[in-house]
Amino acid sequence: MALETINTTLDRDKIQPLAAQMRGELLLPGEPGYDDSRAVYNAMIDKHPALIARCHDAADVIAALRFGREQGLPVAVRGGGHNVAGKGTVDGGLVIDLSAMRNVHVDPQARVVRAGGGALWGDVDHATHAFGMATPSGIISTTGVAGLTLGGGFGHLSRRFGLSLDNLIEADVVTAGGDLVKASEHENPDLFWALRGGGGNFGIVTAFTFRLHDVSTIYGGPIFYPADQATTLLEFYRDWIVDAPREISAFFAIHQGAPAPFIPAELHFVPAAAFVVCYSGDLSRAEEAVRPFREIAPAALDLMGPMPYPMIQTLFDGLYTPGLQHYWKSDIIHGLPDGAIAVHARRAPEVPDPWSGAHIYPLNGAIRDTPANATAFPFRDALATHNILAINPDPAVMDARMGWVRGYHAELRPYSDPGGYINFLTEEGDERVRAAYRDNYPRLVEVKRAWDPDNVFRINQNIRP
Repeated sequence: MALETINTTLDRDKIQPLAAQMRGELLLPGEPGYDDSRAVYNAMIDKHPALIARCHDAADVIAALRFGREQGLPVAVRGGGHNVAGKGTVDGGLVIDLSAMRNVHVDPQARVVRAGGGALWGDVDHATHAFGMATPSGIISTTGVAGLTLGGGFGHLSRRFGLSLDNLIEADVVTAGGDLVKASEHENPDLFWALRGGGGNFGIVTAFTFRLHDVSTIYGGPIFYPADQATTLLEFYRDWIVDAPREISAFFAIHQGAPAPFIPAELHFVPAAAFVVCYSGDLSRAEEAVRPFREIAPAALDLMGPMPYPMIQTLFDGLYTPGLQHYWKSDIIHGLPDGAIAVHARRAPEVPDPWSGAHIYPLNGAIRDTPANATAFPFRDALATHNILAINPDPAVMDARMGWVRGYHAELRPYSDPGGYINFLTEEGDERVRAAYRDNYPRLVEVKRAWDPDNVFRINQNIRP
């Protein structure tokens, strides 16, 4: 749909009834603030909604959703806006933007935190750290609570405390019919089951309540090695991660050294292999816990040490700022055979810039405590997920970077599960979505039919009713 058609279809007069019901603002194409509001984290996504509804509360969300349905508009829901596939926006439709709903409330006695649907993990970490507590999230503080949780949510604390969705206690949900309901183990349990891994297919979550754990100061950070040590590092990692204490997590990374003040100049733009380590147990045992990473191979740069938990969550914020070009390919893996290690080792010296690279995130430990059918997230038997990343500020280089990702990913496919982590998928087709849910997919279809039979919530990795 052309932008001019959108402008003539929805004007100020037509949206006035909605404006009268909302506390938040409504933005039409060409108006001040529209272009800033339509921009998402991945600058490769450039879409022009017919209307952006910047909601302030659940009442705004209900009003906007009902208006969108009355007008026959496709509806996209934006939380933190980080989704690499750009599922938080839509050409010619309605964006229900939750980014103003960033309220966070901690109940230290009940050991829970309640976060609005537009909150970022940095908002949650800031609020909970004051009480010496945290809940599992990702590895970048600007990631949205909603998208990460609804698709899974793994990060530095997941080997100890499970996924973000494993720590979700309750959700406030605006349904496709425009009703506000609660979802928990005791209220609408079928909806609650589906929300935990099924993405935004079943409703708009306006608030999340999470369980909290005692985490304040951790010991960790990145430790870098020459790229030619990748084989040694990965052979160590595949054995170590299987039996490592749950208090420690580490993900493997291949990158060029970033031109940051804390990285020596001789390492800038030089390919490197790295671990990013987080030990959240008794600090008196921290040095012993991280010792294997200091002994496996000579480090080019060791930045591990004690730090407040929110600090490790923000280490990469400055590198991965909004507005970069992103292209990812990812798979679930159940092991690291010699063939896969050989691919990573061969590709490591080719990493093209400090933003692009490859990561291997562990999915064992406490994540495995939950049965595969207890939530929509099915990969409770996996070892890890790998993610091959092309990221750069310059659109002109992205064709070459994307080719590098596709080639790297294709070489790893023989060692990978047919399914992938739903939050890392891009535009990969219905079969890939089905594979991402394994045996849980038929039940997800049943829940979709019950809660969204018209597939109102389809701007996502869609589960068709």
